[in-house]
Amino acid sequence: MQYLNAFIVGGLLCVIAQILIDKTKLTPARILVIYVTAGVVLTAVGIYEPLVNFAGAGASVPLTGFGYSLAKGIEESVAQDGILGVLTGGLTACSAGIAAAIFFGYIMAIFKKPSTK
Repeated sequence: MQYLNAFIVGGLLCVIAQILIDKTKLTPARILVIYVTAGVVLTAVGIYEPLVNFAGAGASVPLTGFGYSLAKGIEESVAQDGILGVLTGGLTACSAGIAAAIFFGYIMAIFKKPSTK
């Protein structure tokens, strides 16, 4: 049942993004920013954490999950370190994902030559 929940929630997030791409003039970069910001805002108001508990990776892996991770990291860091946690908490919580994205992007850049279509 957990797989089904993850599939439904993750798929719904993808469907919403595809509708935004097809029906609006928003660029993929703007949709990315909207999704990350939505994850932060929904976490701040207490809506996204129950969704993560329900859907697991279906809610924590997409871009909204990155916003959720940033918000939770800041929340925990502020509780531990005070106001300085606002500056350090998000990066601390997401550092492994950011490092992996940079590393794998670099590896792909080594093996793949850029070309025009």
